[in-house]
Amino acid sequence: MGGLGYWLAGWRLMWQPGLRRFTLIPLAINVLLFALAGWLLLSFAGSWIDSLLPGWLDFLYWLLMPLLVITLLVATYFSFTLVANLIAAPFNAILAARVEAHLTGSPPAENGAGFLAEAGRALVDQIRRLLYLAAWAIPLLVLLFIPGLNLLAPVAWFLFSAWMMTVEYVDNPAGNHGLSFAEQRRRLRQRPALTLGFGSLMTLMTLVPVANFLAMPVGVCGATRMWVEGFQRKELRDQS
Repeated sequence: MGGLGYWLAGWRLMWQPGLRRFTLIPLAINVLLFALAGWLLLSFAGSWIDSLLPGWLDFLYWLLMPLLVITLLVATYFSFTLVANLIAAPFNAILAARVEAHLTGSPPAENGAGFLAEAGRALVDQIRRLLYLAAWAIPLLVLLFIPGLNLLAPVAWFLFSAWMMTVEYVDNPAGNHGLSFAEQRRRLRQRPALTLGFGSLMTLMTLVPVANFLAMPVGVCGATRMWVEGFQRKELRDQS
């Protein structure tokens, strides 16, 4: 199954009778934050975009405007997705555990770590994730302000968003098994087409009004099935 299949699986799983109640809190958090993102875009997008267009490029306004709008949409909704996932992390982990139990017939394996050890690991991984994000996001933000090169910004931001979307959502089932951020990235890099395919669909989903309200539960459910079938079982086959 490819990225599209797992994305569609996320839609189906979130409506399963035994899973629906675990999607309510992530759904509520997502609705509130994406409503805020939409309000900010409607209120300030025009002035933001005008500030990014130097006067000497006015003759290319018709070309640059759509590119900057797309870049702003991707960057804004991507940022709010990260915030939503951070706030909803405990609830997303529970949802991922329930989805995995639904798929496999047994709950996720315990990694044996105590609460404090597990909390410390999660904190360290979160710091590493933020540093990793900053290492890529800052150059991409600078790219927006470089005339000529900012034409590449929409493509660069979309690919980066697709990668990070999968990284964020896969962290829920993988984190339940105690896998570090570095190990998660290693496994995702082994299947770039699947990783970017799923992440691209999640990125596009965040750009569609109303549909983006459902992005978080769809992402958690779809990424959990993708992790179980596309990565966890593959790792077991490779070891056997």
